[in-house]
Amino acid sequence: MTKGIKLEAISRTKENGKPNKIRSQNFIPAVLYGPSTESRNLKIKKIDFEKIFAQAGESSLIDLTISGEAPAKVLIKEVQKDPIKDAIIHVDLYQVDMNKEITTEIPLHFIGESEAVKELGAVLVKNIDSVEVECLPGDLVNHIDVDLSVLKNFHDAIKTNDLNLPAGMKLVNETNDIVVNVIEPKVEVEEAPAEEVPVEGEEGQAGGKEGEGEKEETEAPEKENKKKE
Repeated sequence: MTKGIKLEAISRTKENGKPNKIRSQNFIPAVLYGPSTESRNLKIKKIDFEKIFAQAGESSLIDLTISGEAPAKVLIKEVQKDPIKDAIIHVDLYQVDMNKEITTEIPLHFIGESEAVKELGAVLVKNIDSVEVECLPGDLVNHIDVDLSVLKNFHDAIKTNDLNLPAGMKLVNETNDIVVNVIEPKVEVEEAPAEEVPVEGEEGQAGGKEGEGEKEETEAPEKENKKKE
């Protein structure tokens, strides 16, 4: 579990809380909510949040301090981005109850090398890059490792039930979907070039010319003989 991630925020009021003005000052508008807290409008320094988001993602606990208050355990629940500039424009933070289970997405981290890919030329197919889990907030991890070295032969696969989940964590979806597998590469068959079909009449014309030439060669000696006579 990632520990010691800290983030500071400032309470946002009607006077200092207009979103466009906040963004122009290099802050990000945010809202905090949870089962045991009232919703609060906040603003967070843009540079601070981007650094924490890169480190924590959406599956690590963060100690959030609001205007000098005691830290609260929160998760980054949703990040909204500008569709054109791809800049973060709003953040939802969820304050957790450490004694109640939560449901969240944990990203998968693929490690190792598949022998089937390395030795047999198999194609690696990744079908899932995260899994939805249920656990107490204290059991959260920032990723789950998936060891590709167990994929040794064509058609080997790792399914969700094969994942090595941390203690206290369970899958929400029990369909046992394929996470990653290896398949045989497709063999491209080259098509034979099409035979050229002669245009009708070409062979006859060519033959006729050859015939005329041969006729001239056979008739020439006869003319010579007549002159001698």
